[in-house]
Amino acid sequence: MLVVKEINNYYGKLHVLRDLSIKVEKESVGLFGPNGAGKTTLINAITGLAKPASGEITFEGKSILPFETYQIIRQGIALVPQSRELFPLMSVRANLESGASYVPGAREKMIQTMEFVFELFPVLKERLNQLGGTLSGGEQRMLAIGRALMAAPKLLILDEPSCGLQPSLVSHLFHRLKEIKERVSILLAEQNVRQSLKAVDKGYVIENGRIVLEDDAEVLAHNEHVRKSYLGL
Repeated sequence: MLVVKEINNYYGKLHVLRDLSIKVEKESVGLFGPNGAGKTTLINAITGLAKPASGEITFEGKSILPFETYQIIRQGIALVPQSRELFPLMSVRANLESGASYVPGAREKMIQTMEFVFELFPVLKERLNQLGGTLSGGEQRMLAIGRALMAAPKLLILDEPSCGLQPSLVSHLFHRLKEIKERVSILLAEQNVRQSLKAVDKGYVIENGRIVLEDDAEVLAHNEHVRKSYLGL
């Protein structure tokens, strides 16, 4: 589905991503690494916000490098950024509907998709007429994910979804990701490796702009480097 092949990204003279390659099929994939490792830069490269200096990115066999971000979204890739980026003065309903407004085919599926979102996050149905900016942090994260799902994507990208959430909400969120992956492929960039490995099928470890490990989630959970560096064991 998504193939990133040997991309290089720079910020000025700083070489951020170095010959980096990953692949996401019909599965959930984790991207793990410390702050500054290149996780968000990779996401920005995939979504057209940071064009690589070299390399290739294809989605369903077609290069998406020439496309702008809005065109990439229309191809079937949805992003939930770490900052959430909701419309705070719009209702929960309006925020959700905005996710389907400009994506071909998504509007026709709006009612069914919204019901799926409510199954995942029942609290959003209870808050339907409440302004997005008045929700709690956890509810805003649910709304951001729900809005992305409203675009009926084939690939859902999440950038640090657990950031700022209390532990009980983090556990709830990752449990829901297991349900989402039954319908949508997922690329999850996270520092919470312990919880993420329970929700994904396989993972990549990125350090200093390079992929240093790649394996099934269960294997990574028992890898000595991962256990010492990311699990604190």
